[in-house]
Amino acid sequence: MPALNALKAFEVAGRTGSFTRAAELLNVTQSAVSRQVRQLEEQLGEPLLQRRHHHLELSAAGRVLLQALQHSFDRIELTVRSIQEKTHLNRLRINAPPTFASRWLMPRLGRLRDEHPELELSLSTRVEDSLAESSVLDCTIRFGNGEWEGLDSRLLMNERHVAVCSPALLARQAGQQAIDVNQFTLLHVLASDDQRFQTWQHWLKAAGIEGVDTAGGYEFDLLDLAIRAAIDGLGITIADRHMIARELATGQLTQVLNVHVDGHQSYWLVTRPEQGDLPHLASFRDWLLQEVWLAERSFEPSASSPAPLIRGR
Repeated sequence: MPALNALKAFEVAGRTGSFTRAAELLNVTQSAVSRQVRQLEEQLGEPLLQRRHHHLELSAAGRVLLQALQHSFDRIELTVRSIQEKTHLNRLRINAPPTFASRWLMPRLGRLRDEHPELELSLSTRVEDSLAESSVLDCTIRFGNGEWEGLDSRLLMNERHVAVCSPALLARQAGQQAIDVNQFTLLHVLASDDQRFQTWQHWLKAAGIEGVDTAGGYEFDLLDLAIRAAIDGLGITIADRHMIARELATGQLTQVLNVHVDGHQSYWLVTRPEQGDLPHLASFRDWLLQEVWLAERSFEPSASSPAPLIRGR
């Protein structure tokens, strides 16, 4: 392996595009930085930096190495910081999906504070956070099938999809024998940049409704945005009832039909095997499972209703 000092010298020089600036940041001379980079290039047998008149340019090999080093140095910094902060054993670092965090977890954190005032939370929603790769996180809440290699997972809740819209939007067709879904804008959630979740198709099948054009409508990359659009009267969306319980209770949203579809994936609490019994993590886990149990009890049963309460074309 190349010397750590040489790798750091190259990383700073490549990031700043200047030996002079790198020397200032590393508190060494410019010649020392230049020499360490040159020795690294000789060891690798590849040029890493192209020396221009006023700046440095990365070669193809330099770009690859710089990206790897930046990722590695960031992880080292986070790990060191986490070790330093572990002296405060009541700090719990959690990562959760954005919609789950804002719509389900956040409204309940007051009860967590009341029951466990000793716990202090750090909550992140960045999708790239990985419990397997980050020593900073204590646990994550993940959406999926419960299979994450090398990690323990505990089922929290299964999705329960319902069709919802604002009461004012639904009232536009009041008095009609059947509501025509094609007269409304459908609100979709994206699974990826160019692919939607198939929740509309699944719900329409469960409701026994045919002839609805699901190709159009609005698309959002977060369920939270689709829910907000429905609240604002933009159209009808299919949402997990767990995420909209408050809006249903306050009347901001109403179910279009008394039909629900169980989702194909679920929410899980994911932990490392060696950390499952840590006191602050166990307290959070027990509180979380209690909140899930209370939330499930508040749901009224729903089942398929016969057509034509809502019709397609």
